[in-house]
Amino acid sequence: MREVLLTFLLIASTSAFDFSCGDPVYKPDLNENSNNVVPFSWPWQVSLQAKRGISYSHMCGGALIDPTWILTAGKCINEGMKYRVVLGKYDLTLTEGSEQYIEPVKMISHPMFNPKCITCGFDLALLKLSWPVVFTDKIRLTCLPAAGEELPDNYTCVVTGWGKLNAKGPKPRKMQQALLPVVEHDICSRSDWWATNVMDTMICVGGYSKTACEGDPGSPLNCFGSDGRWYVNGVGSFTGSYPCNTARKPTVYTRISAFNSWINDVSPSSSIILPDLHFCASSKL
Repeated sequence: MREVLLTFLLIASTSAFDFSCGDPVYKPDLNENSNNVVPFSWPWQVSLQAKRGISYSHMCGGALIDPTWILTAGKCINEGMKYRVVLGKYDLTLTEGSEQYIEPVKMISHPMFNPKCITCGFDLALLKLSWPVVFTDKIRLTCLPAAGEELPDNYTCVVTGWGKLNAKGPKPRKMQQALLPVVEHDICSRSDWWATNVMDTMICVGGYSKTACEGDPGSPLNCFGSDGRWYVNGVGSFTGSYPCNTARKPTVYTRISAFNSWINDVSPSSSIILPDLHFCASSKL
């Protein structure tokens, strides 16, 4: 009886912790001159790994939005491959003791997504995990923005992942970050920017001297809300055939607030959307 009671108390004590989205235990360093990540300061960032031969390797990023659901890019999903989701990671080359390895049982791309036309939009997918994650100080949820929410021009967000920092450099073993400004759609769709390649269901970030680079598809665009929580306002979609950090060719993210209904339909158990969020007119983190 005592063991049963202790188990019940443990579950009850962790329940409130589990669903506190967008509030990392280890606070990120928001120095815009540094790409270094405070270990585990983005605890919803996951590594989506594909099996090649007998081993797995990092392919895409993703964000934990529910105990059993991962948000990533549609381009990251190939039905013929075997995947695992790795949570609680900082250094991809080390066993850190905080990891959880969970295989997805469902991989659902948006029905309008066309892998042969990434710029056509709808580059979004949901992965259902085989079992719920066990929440720790290094594994937590991010929040989803309110439906229709659009970030103002020059709003500073943080891109995270294990992608290249420059075109000629290697992929890092440790998670990296970059503070990047949002570029409003009217600018990003100009002929000398991305022109008609960007839709209003996308978010452009960077494009002046720094962007997210190769290896970042599916990784979250983390934006700080006026309520003091972090939100996944986008997932990495494309940078085109241009080298990393090309001027006027910002990284393009799928805008999550354009797909709240679809996310709710696919993962009705999710209760992480906070509808009363308002982003400030500008943000200098």
